[in-house]
Amino acid sequence: MTKKKFILGVIPVRYNSTRLPGKPLCDICGKPMVQRVYEIASLSTLLDDLVVATDDQRVFDAVTAFGGKVVMTSSDHMTGSDRIAEVVGSYHCDYVLNIQGDEPLLIPE
Repeated sequence: MTKKKFILGVIPVRYNSTRLPGKPLCDICGKPMVQRVYEIASLSTLLDDLVVATDDQRVFDAVTAFGGKVVMTSSDHMTGSDRIAEVVGSYHCDYVLNIQGDEPLLIPE
């Protein structure tokens, strides 16, 4: 019998965008963008766990407010991939899916 592989979805979220500061918390039909992305990603039957990775307390608080899982990461990361690498170190997973935090129209399949 083959053991099922554990797939972790990570949404790296950075508040201080140069083109649109505060983008993850922009309201989209009554919900912040990060919540829309999280809720859609959580519908995927492929993911065993889902977490937002951020270095911003405002994002952390927003995710906590809607009941999502969130991890505070270092503010030294240059890329979302760096942020994900920090988070993955505390999980036992076989695969990691990088879910972009600014794709509110993501299809969960």
